[in-house]
Amino acid sequence: MRVDPVTLEVFHHRLAGIAEEMGLTLMRSSFSPNIKERRDFSCAVFDGAGAMAAHAAHIPVHLGSTPLSVQAAIRCVPMRAGDVVILNDPYAGGTHLPDVTLVMPVFCARRRRPAGYVANRAHHADIGGMTPGSMPLATDIFQEGVRIPPIRLVKGGDLDQDILSLLLANVRGAEERRGDLLAQLASLRLGATRFGELLSLHGESHTRVLIRQLQDYAERLTRAVLRTIPDGRYTAEDLLDDDGCGRRDIRIRVAVQIRRGAVTVDFTGTAPQATGGINANVAVTLAAVFYVVRCLATQPIPPNSGVLRPIRLIAPEGSVVNARFPAAMAAGNVETSQRLVDVLLRALARALPKRVPAASNGSMNNVSIGGFDPLRDRPFAYYETIAGGAGAGPSHSGVSGIHTHMTNTLNTPVEALEAYYPLRVTRYRLRRNSGGAGWHTGGAGIVREIEALADVHASVLSERRRHAPYGLLGGKPGRRGENRLSRGSRTRRLPSKITLPLRCGDRLSIATPGGGGWGRQK
Repeated sequence: MRVDPVTLEVFHHRLAGIAEEMGLTLMRSSFSPNIKERRDFSCAVFDGAGAMAAHAAHIPVHLGSTPLSVQAAIRCVPMRAGDVVILNDPYAGGTHLPDVTLVMPVFCARRRRPAGYVANRAHHADIGGMTPGSMPLATDIFQEGVRIPPIRLVKGGDLDQDILSLLLANVRGAEERRGDLLAQLASLRLGATRFGELLSLHGESHTRVLIRQLQDYAERLTRAVLRTIPDGRYTAEDLLDDDGCGRRDIRIRVAVQIRRGAVTVDFTGTAPQATGGINANVAVTLAAVFYVVRCLATQPIPPNSGVLRPIRLIAPEGSVVNARFPAAMAAGNVETSQRLVDVLLRALARALPKRVPAASNGSMNNVSIGGFDPLRDRPFAYYETIAGGAGAGPSHSGVSGIHTHMTNTLNTPVEALEAYYPLRVTRYRLRRNSGGAGWHTGGAGIVREIEALADVHASVLSERRRHAPYGLLGGKPGRRGENRLSRGSRTRRLPSKITLPLRCGDRLSIATPGGGGWGRQK
């Protein structure tokens, strides 16, 4: 049965509206600034087989990876009405440990099998581990925090207090973590209610048909996009600065084969997995490919599993894009994902030189600070990614001071940061002349300086401190980022990845990279 285009479009917006409303509920009811202010979360709706049906416009790195979490939950835990499964393990459907995913089945009346699922993923400001913020210079997954395999957090509508107590006993800022988890649960309940209303309106079998045809539509649009790329094999490579544990210039190599509306993305030749936590799993690598393919579209493509059908991914096991247990993975989700996008776009620029922009700043510029807050008499953990410059394109200069590619968060407002934590923002401005020159200039990065008002610990995970964001077609590279620590009148440069103590009065400055320029200068 073919559904007319108008009905299908209305249904698509209803599904997407469920995910968006879930996101609003999560944002408004959460406790931490990272979720409430920065909106570091994603919400999605899935069909009865666990294939993605709709995803809100939240975090791109979650787009291609959340479905693997849902499928892991379905595979590992038989779910009944009222159950909610929790997980964060990168080796069981997760991405990195701070990203906690909750999955809830949705049933039609008198049915034993779920008609679909709702899920959300939120980055918790701490999930345990060796440093506050759970983004340390780790050498294995055990040092990074609490690993949660797919298990029931809620059974038949009742929250399992034993599991919650075990989890909260191993994280910093337990009350904030509790509030954020309860906000995730509230978001799921709202999503399940809305999805149930949709099932009541259309019936289970017709809803299944509508979702399948929406996925088929996304597949057709994706194949149409791929057909605009000349058939051929396009290669590129780029380097990660380091892994934070002494290894430098970690190569990511890709070959993109376009053929008759399908694409094979092959990362053979990419460096072996690293000692430090820059390793990505297949979920993160797939998310980067998913994102880049959708970026090539000239019209919106519904973000569902149909987009993935024309895509074949080859990610060698044991490489930095498909690491083996027990590799550390904190930065794989945030830093390596950005470099994956850079190298994919660089390859495709050979096929589409008048469509693909230069490299953006290429780092999420992660900062975690935590310890004990003497004023509020409680432990705390603060986490943030800091924006940079976007790459210039064929028709425009790059945007300055913006989160690009695999991150889609906001900043933490200065007022919120200073209200919640023993921290003060002493500088926050655009970084002048940091965008690469060219016919169109790359966007400028940001300088954000934070003063510690108590003795705390800080972790920085960043990239593009050694290898600048590339320009295209004669455009110049963007300026590399810099991390600095000021103590009194003395200032010293910090490496791209570091964990260090901050004394009261110390100032940590993050100057983010600018975007690359496009075309030769006028």
